[in-house]
Amino acid sequence: MAQQPYSILTVGSLAFDSVQTPTGKADRILGGAANHFSVAASFYAPVSVVGIVGQDFPEAHLEWLAARKVDVSGVRIVPGKSFHWVGSYTYDLNEATTLSTALNVFEHFDPELSEQHRGAQYVFLANIDPVLQLSVLDQVRSPKLVACDTMNFWITGKPEEVRKILKRIDILSINEGEAFLLTGEKNSLSAAEMIQKMGPSVVIIKRGEYGAMLLNGENVFIAPSFPVRQVIDPTGAGDSFAGAFMGFLAEARVDRDMARTDPKAWDMLLRRAVLNGCVMASFIVEDFGFHRLTRLNQHELVARQKSLLRMTSLEPVDL
Repeated sequence: MAQQPYSILTVGSLAFDSVQTPTGKADRILGGAANHFSVAASFYAPVSVVGIVGQDFPEAHLEWLAARKVDVSGVRIVPGKSFHWVGSYTYDLNEATTLSTALNVFEHFDPELSEQHRGAQYVFLANIDPVLQLSVLDQVRSPKLVACDTMNFWITGKPEEVRKILKRIDILSINEGEAFLLTGEKNSLSAAEMIQKMGPSVVIIKRGEYGAMLLNGENVFIAPSFPVRQVIDPTGAGDSFAGAFMGFLAEARVDRDMARTDPKAWDMLLRRAVLNGCVMASFIVEDFGFHRLTRLNQHELVARQKSLLRMTSLEPVDL
């Protein structure tokens, strides 16, 4: 009997997004880092979400997540309104302009993990206050792998807390602008190398339409984005990338000890995970929110994974 993939815990936001792009607009669609991450990761492995929403958050969505085998027992529904982000994009779709942020009930989010969640094998700390990220790490028992995301607001607003987090994680996944802000460097490789010195042995720098760069020890891997004909909405692409990345590693039952016991396999699996992340991101940008992922099936996902492998290989790939 095949082994079951390890379970993943993610802690972050479930929200409403209002987005305008050059192709159109969408008002109060479901979004949030934990939402995008969990939907993407659920294509690979069991996922548990810890978050907070208001009474305006649709219960039908939580039921839909549960139907995808996403554990939503850690999502608290409290009186008030849910987190609501409003943003826009110009034709440079790599950067969003935030027009307004209403934290609402998310302002008082204080994650308390259940006994089940404390035993998670994989932990992804989505983009939340680094103080809360530290709180989550203090509660989990012995995860096999911990990854983290952050953003400009925390890097500039709580730099000491961000540095404390970096000392306690295995993998950091951030975009290029955030990497430059965190390190003061203006070169992706130099920034990644400096981040490694801060703690995480693996650094992923997401570069939007230009793909992603992986630095694992001294090994560098450059992954292209999967070419799509039209980008509708890039919101959540980075979180979906992270969901597929962690989901793939959980499905493969990878842990940090492999970096020491089988470094070649460790590096290869990280590279494959990055490619899977790029493929998932290519789907989510094809519609507003994560609507595209609600229509995505396993056959489409595997077909696009094979296509990207062929595109990045010097020889024909037959998988």
